[in-house]
Amino acid sequence: MSTLRFHAVKASLKRKPLKIKEDKRRSEIFGSNVFNEVAMRQYLTKTSLNSVLEAIEKGTKINRLVADHISTGMKEWAISKGATHYTHWFQPLTGATAEKHDAFFETIGDGLAIEKFGGNQLVQQEPDASSFPNGGIRNTFEARGYTAWDPTSPAFIYDKTLCIPTVFVSYTGEALDFKTPLLRALQVVDNAAVAVCKYFDKNVKSVRTSLGWEQEYFLIDTALAISRPDILLTGRTLLGHSPAKGQQLDDHYFGTIPARAMSYMRDLEHQCMLLGIPVKTRHNEVAPNQFELAPIFEEANLAVDHNSLLMDIMQKTAKRHSFTVLMHEKPFAGVNGSGKHNNWSLSTNTGVNLLAPGKTPMSNLQFLTFFINTIKAVQTHEELLRASIASASNDHRLGANEAPPAIISIFIGDQLTKVLGELETVTKGKLSPKEITDLKLNVVGKIPEVILDNTDRNRTSSFAFTGNKFEFRAVGSTANCAKPMTVLSTIVANQLKEFKVEVDELINSKSMKKDDAIFNVLREYIKTSKAILFEGNGYSEAWEKEAKKRGLSNNKTTPEALQIKKAKSTIALFDNLGVMNKVESEARYEIEMEDYIHHIQIESRVIGDIARNHVVPTAVRYQNILIENVTGLKTIYGDQFKDFAKAQLVLIKEISEHIETINTTVTKMTEARKVCNKEASLEKRADGYCNRVKPLFADIRYHCDKLEIMIDDELWPLTKYRELLFTK
Repeated sequence: MSTLRFHAVKASLKRKPLKIKEDKRRSEIFGSNVFNEVAMRQYLTKTSLNSVLEAIEKGTKINRLVADHISTGMKEWAISKGATHYTHWFQPLTGATAEKHDAFFETIGDGLAIEKFGGNQLVQQEPDASSFPNGGIRNTFEARGYTAWDPTSPAFIYDKTLCIPTVFVSYTGEALDFKTPLLRALQVVDNAAVAVCKYFDKNVKSVRTSLGWEQEYFLIDTALAISRPDILLTGRTLLGHSPAKGQQLDDHYFGTIPARAMSYMRDLEHQCMLLGIPVKTRHNEVAPNQFELAPIFEEANLAVDHNSLLMDIMQKTAKRHSFTVLMHEKPFAGVNGSGKHNNWSLSTNTGVNLLAPGKTPMSNLQFLTFFINTIKAVQTHEELLRASIASASNDHRLGANEAPPAIISIFIGDQLTKVLGELETVTKGKLSPKEITDLKLNVVGKIPEVILDNTDRNRTSSFAFTGNKFEFRAVGSTANCAKPMTVLSTIVANQLKEFKVEVDELINSKSMKKDDAIFNVLREYIKTSKAILFEGNGYSEAWEKEAKKRGLSNNKTTPEALQIKKAKSTIALFDNLGVMNKVESEARYEIEMEDYIHHIQIESRVIGDIARNHVVPTAVRYQNILIENVTGLKTIYGDQFKDFAKAQLVLIKEISEHIETINTTVTKMTEARKVCNKEASLEKRADGYCNRVKPLFADIRYHCDKLEIMIDDELWPLTKYRELLFTK
């Protein structure tokens, strides 16, 4: 008997749901571990409070003297909550969060000590940047990097540590994190959107980007997860025969949440409430042991921070419940993978959602302006948007029949397609009074009714309009939302700036009225953006052919998708808008290519190890049992033994063939890896791992999975899919 596997199954079956105390309403505890406005009013002076609020609302800088007062109040609040340490909490380009803890402790001589935390410690620190990805921005021996306080994202206490959200930059000022470009992009889209909003409402002073993410994940008992080297080292299963039952009965989706999972969710949600993460929705997802949680929409920067924090909380909370959380986009073959849909919109300081129609033709024209400009932005930069969600893990999910394909398209529904069709026929130049009246009454005026009846979603569309927002459905479950949000905000900002230039040109040089000019520009955008609109089945070969005719990219792998990031047009786009300079853009391309190579390299080593050190020895052991059985039959029956040992002899032969193919393929894969590692070019290394190393995984898996269903179950060492997916 395979000791580890069966002990793991036995241990998992003995688990009981933990009892979670919830003695207070969630509204009472929400944000109680966050240094929010309520806490600041209690611990800060009026001057300090106003400085922080102005920094949040207007982006003004906080001087060091005021920072000293803020840090004192923040320290007192944190200590009153039991905190003993503080840390600058940041998001380096590893995809995870980072922190270095320092104590509120300092000696003052004579054996005495005090709690100390000053403005300098709050505003800036110098963590060692030598081991973080930098893409050639700095040399390894140049270890200095800076973290700088981001007051727009409130400090919080987690595990008795005051965590201060910060940006992370190099000694020479280049961004080494996800947050810095995101903050720049949000500022750029704010400025561009405000300028366009002035056509409709002079009172608009700021536009905030809102984000609502949906986090999908799998829960696997920790003992079962540890029994699988592939899960432990790569976050997914590299081998495993599909069980007789998978998700084909659709009995897990929205079903009753298993007791242990419910206990975990309640505990997780309690932690989220304390930290001000407004989680609202929880449910079973499509695949067995797959779940989802989603929050209420928030300002994008805060939403990104909350999602990054949540992924850390999920793992830590899971340990208390003897669970391992799998966030890999495709941890199991044959069942749905996991995504992180990013629901995106823009809202003004006056409380108007720019992607929601209003009660008047003017507000609906404003809606159409931002709606069509977003479509135009995606049409122009669809390849860059695809690159923003590219990763080795998401490659497994995109196009796998439960997720959008790698082709970026926009779904807006039949009704809105008709609206755009009618707007496309608007007269070029000045509109007649009758045409303006007809547009306002029968087209623009009826948009709210159209959207009300058009709530269906196309699951094969990567970018779908869903009533008052766009849902970027292709984002992977492991992704940092800052990447797609930075790109989306940047391309929309660029498009809005171009739109304003074109409208102003028609108003100033053609003496057009504002509405006439807006309709004229929107009409041309509709014509040039048709290629990106698609309402049909994104999985069909017909759509792939059609997309190619339309000039849309179909970059199915990460190395293909990332090439647009080093294009001159891309670098110029980010540089001109001040989101990322050339060095920062090129660094991210290099980091993401290296990350892809390393992921495939690790998976290659792991699958080779499991195949040769777990599967093949087990197959040989079972084969020896069969040989012993055949030898015994020969001893008993003599020359007639073949009549009684036909099945065993066939099994012995088939096992030998599978073993031979596995060993040959693993050797071939190892040699291919060696060749790739010697390639000087980053592109050639990535291409080699993608097209020469990775395809061999499927061959190795096929033969290992065949052995799994041939070999005695009690001998098989790897926890099986039926145990991983159906142990509750």
